[in-house]
Amino acid sequence: MIVRPASLPDVLVVEPKVFTDSRGLFFEGWQEQRYAEAGIALKFVQDSVSRSARGVIRGLHFQHPGEQGKLVSVLHGAAFDVAVDVRVGSPTFGRWVGEELSAANCRQQWIPPGFAHGFQALADDTVMLYKVSDVYRPDCERAVRYDDAAIGVAWPLKNARVSPRDAAAARLADLPKHHLPSY
Repeated sequence: MIVRPASLPDVLVVEPKVFTDSRGLFFEGWQEQRYAEAGIALKFVQDSVSRSARGVIRGLHFQHPGEQGKLVSVLHGAAFDVAVDVRVGSPTFGRWVGEELSAANCRQQWIPPGFAHGFQALADDTVMLYKVSDVYRPDCERAVRYDDAAIGVAWPLKNARVSPRDAAAARLADLPKHHLPSY
């Protein structure tokens, strides 16, 4: 497997070794020792799956307290996957990085605890798998507005579809500091 750092510290892009033949393909989507050696050493406690139509944006979501590290991959379709540093005091606070993940390229993105996460589905019936390091806690759920101009995520598709909750999320600058993780 190849692991390369993204342009934000601690965010990683993983390209597993993929074996293909006339029957299809095979790869390991998680192997504890190998991923730990690559810098992803948190214990995963939950898998979550979402399916989205083309153009749907989900995010930018995070938990505090109870920050979750997320190893994100696409099982079907394609997505533009985004991480935003929301750690108060971080030198990269408010910066984002994006990576195209797809069932075809088999890439994964590691979103460390303390980062908001979101994605835009680039194909109909895009199925995302998230391996997370802490359980979902509705009372700790937080969101940053997906189109916060101060962050400036360059979503690839226009006419995005978002949930009412995501459309009503606060800008990062308007979130109370106690709702944000520390660096």
